[in-house]
Amino acid sequence: MKVILRKNFEQLGQIGEVVEVKDGYARNFLIPRQIAYIATAGAVNALEEEKKQVLKKEAKELEDAQKLSAELENVSVTIPVKVGEEDKIFGSVTTQMIADALNEKSYDIDKRKIEIPEPIKALGIYSINIKLHPKVTSVVKTWVVRE
Repeated sequence: MKVILRKNFEQLGQIGEVVEVKDGYARNFLIPRQIAYIATAGAVNALEEEKKQVLKKEAKELEDAQKLSAELENVSVTIPVKVGEEDKIFGSVTTQMIADALNEKSYDIDKRKIEIPEPIKALGIYSINIKLHPKVTSVVKTWVVRE
């Protein structure tokens, strides 16, 4: 069965491509999840309009992410933690702690967008990456201090 993709789908292709898939895969997975249309002339026209809308939305999201990234470059957060002997942290600093600290400064960042390359288990200053958009990553300076 030939289908037209409504969304970018890693296994099949990009928006607007006509791909050949098995009938069951199209009927049971792609069409119910609104990933594809059955390839007809009317669907091609509908997809062109939908494609314009998606491109406008993506451009706006990218612009918003770039603005937020510029703001976040100047932000630093302080995370107070309990420490034991020799300034060792009990546990580690989590993405949720960083998200809460950013939320207190009125930046609503989802904890899943925060990337910590290795667990933070010591006091100090860390640069934490925040992936705001697939094309935009921001860096926030994080101070881990004694409570």
